[in-house]
Amino acid sequence: MEHDRQTTTLRRREALAAAASGLGLLWTASCGRRESSAAATAEQTSASCTLTRELTEGPYWIDTSLTRRDITEDREGVPLRLVLTVQDARTCRVLEGADVEIWHADAAGEYSGFDGGAGGRTSTRYLRGHQKTGAKGRAVFDTIYPGWYRGRTPHIHLKVHVGGNAVHTGQLFFRDSVSAAVYRTRHYRSRGEAETGNAEDMIYESASRLALRRRRAGGYVGRMTLNVET
Repeated sequence: MEHDRQTTTLRRREALAAAASGLGLLWTASCGRRESSAAATAEQTSASCTLTRELTEGPYWIDTSLTRRDITEDREGVPLRLVLTVQDARTCRVLEGADVEIWHADAAGEYSGFDGGAGGRTSTRYLRGHQKTGAKGRAVFDTIYPGWYRGRTPHIHLKVHVGGNAVHTGQLFFRDSVSAAVYRTRHYRSRGEAETGNAEDMIYESASRLALRRRRAGGYVGRMTLNVET
């Protein structure tokens, strides 16, 4: 009998020890999950994106409030759709409601507002416009591939405004091979290939080159992410 009581007591102690061990494992696992979650949150908080380099505004900017997706007006050329995503460079989070503004030359190398001969000012406003970014931080423009003019490689100017303040001024560029192909098409060919390529342009920034792909409907779609300081 005494032996049976001792055996029963040992079994109870073993059961209690096992239960305590199980609780310890559960507590450890719970702490581990909390620590992992905290680490992930800290990593997200400390995330950062490379700030998109700013480039000169140039002489052809005009202060307008033309909010529109299609900025072509009567200009003819190879269709180009721009999809521009704006992010906060400190957090990598997209910015909803940012105002993206673009302007560029037409197929003949002319800027609206400055096409009066010898750079004379006019009231034209083709190939200019603003768009607000949506919930995914994107602004979309329908335009044409820009023409070239002497001394510059083909490019598109842009500004990003947040809360009424200009937080980024830059330019978007293209591969020379794509420009050469575009300038052989009917709306551009009379002027020939661009006199200045990317390598000869003093302002060209390779990191600001658009990622282009052909569209089934014709022309191209170009994408770029703009990391800005707000």
